Amino acid sequence: MSEADYRLYGAPGWGSVLTEAMLVQCGVPFVFEDVEGFDAPGEARQRLLALNPLGQIPTLVLPDGTVMTESAAIALLLAERHPDAGLAPPPDAPERPAFLRLLVWLVANVYPTFTYGDYPERWVMEAPETLGAAMVEQRKTLWLWLESQLGDGPWVLGERFSALDLYVGRWCTGGPAAPGSRNIARSCRAWRGGCRPCRTWHRSGAGTSRRRPEAGSTEFIQHGGGRWAAPVQQSALVT
Repeated sequence: MSEADYRLYGAPGWGSVLTEAMLVQCGVPFVFEDVEGFDAPGEARQRLLALNPLGQIPTLVLPDGTVMTESAAIALLLAERHPDAGLAPPPDAPERPAFLRLLVWLVANVYPTFTYGDYPERWVMEAPETLGAAMVEQRKTLWLWLESQLGDGPWVLGERFSALDLYVGRWCTGGPAAPGSRNIARSCRAWRGGCRPCRTWHRSGAGTSRRRPEAGSTEFIQHGGGRWAAPVQQSALVT
């Protein structure tokens, strides 16, 4: 790794794929440290705990050695450092308040439905499947609310792509959306076809399950938790 590289600790199919897509969209060099199995005792978890005592991914080591956690904080930092990537509207843009509101809303409301729903046995001793089912229903309710906030444009913010589309697109493939969510479905279609990391991510199947996609396709290069269309460093928004 050169002094200019980021180092991302993550695992295929986990939430770290969001940060990976952001780094690809920024067109910056980074090294992917695969800590698959971090959620159980073992060497991978110990590697992660040395940087992040909470043992969570994504964990991003910046070029100067600073450790960043929390995907929303990482999104905001990358947006500041790489404004041309379009991860966030500029401070004076009319979409900025909605972006900040929905970014925090997604990680504070939708993300926990996966945290508690994927491993309900960690949180309740009796009938954990009840908690898992409740999280699915809560996620549907949340998607319906988000549906009510979306306008007519192809992206969550209308005509402007942002990191919100990475979150919504990823989670639309990672669990059930609410029935009849036409605007969310439209945003997901834009996600699949509109920006390079999202388009290739969808076509390769990366991020939709907690396993590494099979290698061997000459159309893609293997890069961390997903497969991205080469060259990785040229991942500007496709219009």
